[in-house]
Amino acid sequence: MKDYAFDRVNYILIAVGMAVVILGFILMSGAGSSEEAFNPEIFNALRVKVAPAVAFAGFVFIVYGIMHKPKAKE
Repeated sequence: MKDYAFDRVNYILIAVGMAVVILGFILMSGAGSSEEAFNPEIFNALRVKVAPAVAFAGFVFIVYGIMHKPKAKE
């Protein structure tokens, strides 16, 4: 049997991290300002502080998923 660099657990961790990153970007999105009207919601704390932190946590989780060493099979 071939020894692969990643195990099933690595792929699950990477997928969860990607889902968290996508959630962070979804939280950042929303209606913006137009030329006719200014939308003050673009400076909402959720979009400016929380969503980038969630996306960053997802990227960190992806790095952990990549660096996680699979258990040695006996």
